[in-house]
Amino acid sequence: MIRSVLAFTLLATTALASEDIADKYPQSELYDKPVEVIPGVYSAIGATAPPTYENSGHNNNLSFIVTGDGVVVINGGASVRLAAALHDEIKAVTDQPVKLVINENGQGHAILGNAYWADLGVDILAHADATHVVQENGDFILQGMERYNRDKAEGTRVVAANLSFDDKYVIEMGGLTIEALHLGPAHDPGDVQVWIPAWKIVIAGDIAFHERMPPIFAETCTSCWLETFEGPFTDLGATYVIPGHGHPTNMAMVTMGTSDYLLDLRAKIAAHIDAGGDLAGAYYVDQERWKHMDTFEELATKNAGRVFEEMEWE
Repeated sequence: MIRSVLAFTLLATTALASEDIADKYPQSELYDKPVEVIPGVYSAIGATAPPTYENSGHNNNLSFIVTGDGVVVINGGASVRLAAALHDEIKAVTDQPVKLVINENGQGHAILGNAYWADLGVDILAHADATHVVQENGDFILQGMERYNRDKAEGTRVVAANLSFDDKYVIEMGGLTIEALHLGPAHDPGDVQVWIPAWKIVIAGDIAFHERMPPIFAETCTSCWLETFEGPFTDLGATYVIPGHGHPTNMAMVTMGTSDYLLDLRAKIAAHIDAGGDLAGAYYVDQERWKHMDTFEELATKNAGRVFEEMEWE
């Protein structure tokens, strides 16, 4: 227990992730070896960078929970090869079988490894909105992965979750209660948060960021995201947070990297609109405060433009 807490503290307080750091676990398809965040909860921390051939698409966190009667995996992985690599690590930790996989959303790095788990007969759970995304856009998502992953994409096919829920799905396994939650609209349709009340840990998915800049999509409602984050997500009272990207941390850090960032960008865009500014100018509002975040160069101007398009009609 002491070793886990000390390791967690180091992870939570030290900015270790960078787009410039080479693959940390070259003997595996995984970008990095899973770490035990608290006893029984592990996460393989992905690169806080776009998906590439070098990181095998492992640019999100692939987590798993070991109970007394089975393992719950959070995220199918970006390919069947990546899912198999994660499974190898699980088998090195426990003899318990994987009994459930939860997709945190409908993005490729969450769902494209589903085929590996489905072929083993493992149930896959996702929010209904994420399942709809996979059913509608799965081929497009797969093609995007195939372009960067090339030979590493071999054998991957689109498999949607066979279990779905709308608001809450409770798993009782090995004496542990695990809640899959959809607390409201946030970063992506069907965002799922996995909450273990007894251990005060939330595997937050893409509602929460701190090392990597939050991506804002064309369909993202940032005011809705803030309402969900500052309301039911904060109200969980989590002590430990495993975000969708970046190292395990705490609520103070993800509040700064998510809520504070969105509030600041919205305030800058509001001032720009009030001054008569247009979309072209919105791309250049001052975001220097957030330049330390990974993927800043890829996302900052895009985020500003999308928030302008959202707020222009509010």
